[in-house]
Amino acid sequence: MKKNTKTVLGLACVAGALSTGRVPAEPAAASAERPNILFCIADDASMSTFGAYGGTMVQTPAFDRLAEGGVLFRNAYNCNPKCSPARACLVTGRYSWQLEEACNHWPRFPEKFSFYPHLLKDAGFHVGYTGKGWAPGVCAGENPAGKAYNDIKLKPPYSGIRNIDYAANFAAFLNQNPDGRPFCFWLGTSEPHRAYEKGSWKKAGLRLADAVVPPFFPDNETIRGDLLDYAVEVTWFDRHVGRAIGELEQRGLLENTLIIVTSDHGMPFPRIKGQLYEEGFHVPMVAYWHGVIQPGRVVEDFVSFPDVAPTFMQAVGLEPHQQMTGKSFLDLLRSPQSGWIDPARDHVLLGKERHDIGRENAEGKDLAYPVRAIRTKDFLYAHNMKPDRWPAGNPELGLKNCDNSPTKSYLTALKPGDPEYHFYAWSFGLRPEEELYQIRKDPHCMVNLADNPEYHESMARLKAQMEAELVDQNDPRMLGQGDLFDHYPYLGKGGNKRK
Repeated sequence: MKKNTKTVLGLACVAGALSTGRVPAEPAAASAERPNILFCIADDASMSTFGAYGGTMVQTPAFDRLAEGGVLFRNAYNCNPKCSPARACLVTGRYSWQLEEACNHWPRFPEKFSFYPHLLKDAGFHVGYTGKGWAPGVCAGENPAGKAYNDIKLKPPYSGIRNIDYAANFAAFLNQNPDGRPFCFWLGTSEPHRAYEKGSWKKAGLRLADAVVPPFFPDNETIRGDLLDYAVEVTWFDRHVGRAIGELEQRGLLENTLIIVTSDHGMPFPRIKGQLYEEGFHVPMVAYWHGVIQPGRVVEDFVSFPDVAPTFMQAVGLEPHQQMTGKSFLDLLRSPQSGWIDPARDHVLLGKERHDIGRENAEGKDLAYPVRAIRTKDFLYAHNMKPDRWPAGNPELGLKNCDNSPTKSYLTALKPGDPEYHFYAWSFGLRPEEELYQIRKDPHCMVNLADNPEYHESMARLKAQMEAELVDQNDPRMLGQGDLFDHYPYLGKGGNKRK
């Protein structure tokens, strides 16, 4: 497991920044009309890793058990494939481009937006978190270092490793609820975020042959070992999900708890995390609710992170907050059907602005890499609005929108003329203004069809639909005001913390 010393960031902002002075409603026990909520989120875990989706690198028994007893979503998307903006969509129920500064990575979260845990606390819920909440960034008006409501003290790491005992913190949270109020808990691991203990796959008894190498990477021992080190970290996440389920079973709470498990985006590798290709924004998601969700269902309808908050609100009998523009999928949870259920859920919109620094202009200002995209049953269409900018950051400034890793080091060591140089270009090169991929035939987004006349009509139709919906959602990029995303301060290390 990890041996790094990086800290957990922004814990107080999701369910920890709750010392608001609000008076909760009269305590009320959980019931069929007002279930408990347990939300578990991995940090950088790809959908393809989990056994319920056919993953074979490691076993994920807890996630797979929930899928067997609940509903597995085959088309769940994060709206924006980076930690802060993806989690901002989750907690607010809004699309990324509707969140002002919070559309960026490492922002100051606008004070005007409410978080669903705060709303449930106001409604009388026992609310808490452990690990990584909304992060990284700064919540306006909150002190992340201050004592927060139900802020569970993090237990010491196990001997020799850094990892937090998330499940034990969940148990402590449940112990703090003697009145038996319905609860809302955010279990946010920092795994499988980098950095990793190199070679941990050997200790776990894995084999290089177990690694599944995407076609946009070279197939060698370095890449396979890096993928397996990542896979070991996924098992830590799954283990704590399993232990949290065990706590609910032991206390007789499982039967009336709505559980949703997901990840904020794909694994921390080049061309995946932070990038608008399928593995970066197509996330795992399973929901379990005994007696409400019929076991073993698989739903194909498209759902997106902005849909999660209004779903939680409706599940507990509350109206979604007026700020929430996502659409509740409570009907999908209650439906007895599998497959395609709601004909209107046939696509999702996706986007990104500035994730990390490293695209400076002549004045030294850090610039966004704006993209808007639409994903349907058959196609992914992406509009790279500033194709002259580097999607993963300027190579001369360190490709800062890509986590450091053995895989990144291998690719960046390749030089023009090397037989494998195309792997570098696929991850770090400039991109055309428009990209179109036929996802069912090309799930890894390897063949861009944008210049193929056979697909021009389909591409034009997708672009028109995407832009019309974005105009309806007041996306600044559609209204000629998109450059404002470049002017919001970046508050991370090395960023310009100008006011």
